[in-house]
Amino acid sequence: MLYPAVVRTLEQYDPARVQALIATTRQIAGELRPLLGNRLRETPTTAQIAADDILDIAMERGGLQKATVVPYEASAALSMLLLRDYGMLMVHFVGVPPGTADLLIKFVPPETLERFGGARKYAEAVNSSVTRLGELLRDPESIRELLLGRE
Repeated sequence: MLYPAVVRTLEQYDPARVQALIATTRQIAGELRPLLGNRLRETPTTAQIAADDILDIAMERGGLQKATVVPYEASAALSMLLLRDYGMLMVHFVGVPPGTADLLIKFVPPETLERFGGARKYAEAVNSSVTRLGELLRDPESIRELLLGRE
């Protein structure tokens, strides 16, 4: 079932496109670093925020001393806030095997980033969503509703 997609992908492979996708990731990382400091990790192709750091930052911003969710839930909630409030579909929700609890930013198409308003707007969306997560952590039921909906 995946072979046709693999063939199409290989037929359309363009090293310049890959370089452009990596460049947008670097732009986003450059805007996120001043907001998150050394909690932003970078690889040659990605920018990442570890789930533990997502929870820690959100707890700091929410004024909490004790976690009300586990890191994986905090990352899922952050991804849901980004999807709900900004239409940003993160790798976390795509379910790329083996999956990750970390927020992973990679291969954002330049045209998508431009429509979004640029790397600074993207970074501000992530940053404000982490702050919003901190507010929601004060009420664990709000996290459950965010992720699972109302019963």
